[in-house]
Amino acid sequence: MSRLVIKVGGRVARDSATHVLDIVAEGHDVCVVHGAGPQISAEMERAGIPVEFVGGRRVTTREGLEVVRRSFQHVNDELCAAIGERAVGMFGDEAGLQVDPVPELGLVGEAQPAPLPALARLLDDAKIPVVATVTAGLNVNADSAAAAIASGLGADRLLFLTDVDGLILGGEVVDHIDLDRAEELMASGTLEGGIIPKLSAAIAAARSGVPTYIGRTEVPV
Repeated sequence: MSRLVIKVGGRVARDSATHVLDIVAEGHDVCVVHGAGPQISAEMERAGIPVEFVGGRRVTTREGLEVVRRSFQHVNDELCAAIGERAVGMFGDEAGLQVDPVPELGLVGEAQPAPLPALARLLDDAKIPVVATVTAGLNVNADSAAAAIASGLGADRLLFLTDVDGLILGGEVVDHIDLDRAEELMASGTLEGGIIPKLSAAIAAARSGVPTYIGRTEVPV
């Protein structure tokens, strides 16, 4: 039996539940980490709070953090309901996520690999942890959190399930990329938007020995 960490984006959170259950049915232990990006941006716009990103990561003010937490809670509730009774929803601090502040982005934290006994116990009990990566005081990018959690759990694989095909270079989807090439791309400054934190997280996971996939939900395990 393998242990998988599945990060699902806010746009595909509800639709990903079926895929998560299919993977569980195949006999894998699964921890789900989710984002809430579109929901947060929509709520911020309704509240008149500026939406700003730097390097694909959200700048978060104190006022914005309240919106972030509410949006994460909403997505977490929906995803847990879709997965079913084995799902256990929690915020990042409840999961034991270790975070270093990133002051230049406001109330934002960078997740750090560390042992996660609370999540490990849930997996041992055949539960499906569903982690919203915000903490009591910091907004944590779900991509970096997923990599840290995968490392902390000693996962066999990290999957990023998104609404895009994956890493696109020269108009084509890249089926496979090694660690050296990924690091070259990150250093080149040619990448833009949400792929930056995802590829950065994939690099972090690979450095800790966790193979990673980035792409749509229709992916074999």
